[in-house]
Amino acid sequence: MRMSPRIPALAVAGALAAASLTACGGDSTSASGDKNDSVKIMVGGLDKVIYLPAMLTERLGYFKDEGVAVQLLTEPAGVQAETALVSGDVQGTVGFYDHTLDLQVKGKHVESVVQLSQAPGEVEMVSNKAAGDIGSAKDFKGKKLGVTGLGSSTDFLTKYLAVKNGVQTSEFTPVAVGAGQTFISALQQGSIQGGMTTDPTVATILDKKLGSILIDMRTPEGSKKALGGLYPSSSLYMQTEWVNAHKATVQKLANAFVKTLKWMSTHSADEIAAKMPADYAQGGGAALYAQSIKNTLPMFTTDGVMPPDGPATVERVLKAFNPNLKNADVDLSKTYTTEFVKKAH
Repeated sequence: MRMSPRIPALAVAGALAAASLTACGGDSTSASGDKNDSVKIMVGGLDKVIYLPAMLTERLGYFKDEGVAVQLLTEPAGVQAETALVSGDVQGTVGFYDHTLDLQVKGKHVESVVQLSQAPGEVEMVSNKAAGDIGSAKDFKGKKLGVTGLGSSTDFLTKYLAVKNGVQTSEFTPVAVGAGQTFISALQQGSIQGGMTTDPTVATILDKKLGSILIDMRTPEGSKKALGGLYPSSSLYMQTEWVNAHKATVQKLANAFVKTLKWMSTHSADEIAAKMPADYAQGGGAALYAQSIKNTLPMFTTDGVMPPDGPATVERVLKAFNPNLKNADVDLSKTYTTEFVKKAH
């Protein structure tokens, strides 16, 4: 069944920008000669800080500057964003790079064309009620742990942390609770004892004193400690066949995202927060939202280029628990390309 992409109020800005661009002459027959310069991109949570570059690129006007009309859509979990791409509902996804490996062994050829980050940006939280029972990933056994969605990257990483620490994937229960308020409610109600989430949800939980941090993977150092290396996560990934058929359009997208990454590297968290929709703070206020961005900024690349050893780390992590990948031969060279980001520089 083909899914219908959810188009929230916050994504309307992208749609209006697309319409505005068309009205100004930036239609599908742009100067590049590519007749597909109108692109839909599904994001695995537009208000998540880990995917901040998507909306920030829109707000900075870089898509429009490049002459590409982008409509940003959102789904609460990366696995749902992946489904929208594979089904052909959208042309691109801003989600975790690890989906490209998982899809390859399923016969789907997808590649990261802009690597937005070099660390997961994820945090394993523990509720105050369960703090005495969960001191490390070794204590996951018998617990209910929140993930954004089953088959999502939070699900992948939770399973890896469990297996790495001697807990089989069958010995704990992953619970799909999304992010933001749904995650927080599940933590408060005790339907989960802990879970993996991102900012600004992390900042809100800490501010409300509902839980504590067990494992922090928002920095390259945190990624290396938890996963044994850099873990490229947030990326713009697209179906390889579409990329090869629309290189001019993909180049415009890469140009826009690289500009945003450079802009982020030279501006403060407060300045970045000021560019974003006010309601992305999830009720925590402007100061708390800016702090959540500051805590997560180290995860982002400054150039959109895949970290050299990153794909191997992702493969090792996934093979540790995923039976579909464990004995499969994955061609990592086909899961990403640096062709467009290098030209963007």
